[in-house]
Amino acid sequence: MVIPALNEADCIAGVITQALARGATDVVVVDDGSTDDTAAIAEVSGAKVLHAPLWQGAWGAIQTGIRYGVRHGYSAVITMDADGQHEPAYLPELIAAGRDADVVIAACASRGSRARQAAWAYFRLLTGLRFDDLTSGFRYYGPRACSLLASEDATLLDYQDIGVLLLLRRANLRISEVSVLMNPRKSGASRIFFSWWTVGWYMAETTLLCLARWTPGRARPR
Repeated sequence: MVIPALNEADCIAGVITQALARGATDVVVVDDGSTDDTAAIAEVSGAKVLHAPLWQGAWGAIQTGIRYGVRHGYSAVITMDADGQHEPAYLPELIAAGRDADVVIAACASRGSRARQAAWAYFRLLTGLRFDDLTSGFRYYGPRACSLLASEDATLLDYQDIGVLLLLRRANLRISEVSVLMNPRKSGASRIFFSWWTVGWYMAETTLLCLARWTPGRARPR
């Protein structure tokens, strides 16, 4: 399991211990420049901690963890947020669904603000992606997906959501979803869906990414 973390000292211990209790073989926390005790607490809680020399952003931290998994021979990687929103109880379900898919998205279609829902609707229209939850960071990546996402082709993706799905679609990988419930964020705020201004910036930047990586065809859950 890979968990990117930036100043999540309040939550990280519980996320790690629950993940280990629910079937995660190993937990790798990628500390993306935290200024609090996130890294120390993660190590005490049983995680392997990778320290980013520079701030990478969410996708850069996730890719660092995936590359670590590939390099150390793991057959699959599950990504999970460090803020307590993602429920480790669903880990067995994601792993089981991964037997028939290269990628499994833990989808909670009902979550989020009007800003999030508006962003999802817009990007479904723009990209043809038909997944219920386009921005979930709670995902299973099998060996083919990990190999692709550890490559240079995936390095410049700024966000771990839309760009990753477009790259996976281009490679014709099998993507499925499982419906889950998510918890309220235990601390802090979403860096993307914090305000209409941040949503607007995210949508503008991700629109450029979508147009740069657009390919004909429509992706539907399998």
